[in-house]
Amino acid sequence: MKLVIAFTVACVAVALARPQGPQDKDAVIVQQRSDNGLTKYDFGYETSNGISQEEQGEVKEISPEEGLLRVVGKYSYTGPDGVLYTVTYIADENGFQPQGDHLPKAP
Repeated sequence: MKLVIAFTVACVAVALARPQGPQDKDAVIVQQRSDNGLTKYDFGYETSNGISQEEQGEVKEISPEEGLLRVVGKYSYTGPDGVLYTVTYIADENGFQPQGDHLPKAP
């Protein structure tokens, strides 16, 4: 369960770390979907200022007492420089693994 909470916090933190500009204070949700169950979920949204996110998560049973949350998703936004930034990610037993053309690559 601690792993589930850690992945959820990591995903939310990354989404909230996006630089914000003056147009963000008046943004509204223009599209939203959500499907939540006991062992999996799926959600997505888009805002009027061009922010969007999609995410799916599913608990995989490791043992009768322990499960692992595997999350797959992506988010995008337009930066202050006018460039559309997109980050895709997986969060699983190997940690949070973001990918994006603008992110540094491991050596």
